[in-house]
Amino acid sequence: MENFFITEYFDWSLAARSPRVRLLNNVLGKLGYGARLRGPQHTGLMTNTEQRINMYHLLSQVLVYDVPGEVVELGCNEGQSSVLMRKVLDEFAPERHLHVYDSFQGLPEARQKDGTIPFGPQDLKASRDILIDNFKQYGLRFPEIHAGWFHETLPSELPDQICFAYLDGDLYASILISLQYVYPRMMKGGICLIDDYADPAIHHGWNLLPGVKRACDEYLADKPERVTLLYAGDYSHGFFRKLH
Repeated sequence: MENFFITEYFDWSLAARSPRVRLLNNVLGKLGYGARLRGPQHTGLMTNTEQRINMYHLLSQVLVYDVPGEVVELGCNEGQSSVLMRKVLDEFAPERHLHVYDSFQGLPEARQKDGTIPFGPQDLKASRDILIDNFKQYGLRFPEIHAGWFHETLPSELPDQICFAYLDGDLYASILISLQYVYPRMMKGGICLIDDYADPAIHHGWNLLPGVKRACDEYLADKPERVTLLYAGDYSHGFFRKLH
């Protein structure tokens, strides 16, 4: 399967280098300079190219090796990652379902003291509608949409068997509850990919959501799996493969 769509959907466009730029870069290299000319690039508001490459390879891997189960995304927002995963599913396992979960009400900490949310109903409607429109735009089969807070949807609305899970809950509590319900349903050989997982001991980069790593480390402390850090451009990913 070609994977150029990961830089062509939405605003995921990488500027092509002109022959003149290539020539100048060759000259710089021959002169011993390490610097290179690069054109501007736009890789999406929610995901960058490296993140999408990680998703593509890990998801396609479990499908090619026929790990049983469905695909779930916890924290889908407007569905850009969801579109990528459905595209991969359509190529390797079109009969499998994609389940997406989101409150469509922002993050839990964004709720006000009176229980309301700090933006209007039109904004809530837009997030879910944009997800649906994105699938329509690329002619893809709609996912199974589970709207609500994780503690409301995960106990009863996850598939019984999961081959691939993408966790994008951002916060300690969201990642912890995701693992508590997803891990027992993961099949042997299944993969869990965790967004925003950063480990400063390995890579001194972006680490604005340390609760993600803390939740993973705590939950997996008494289990055989350990999270492996993956390069993801300006961000980072973590993943583990279910051993039993």
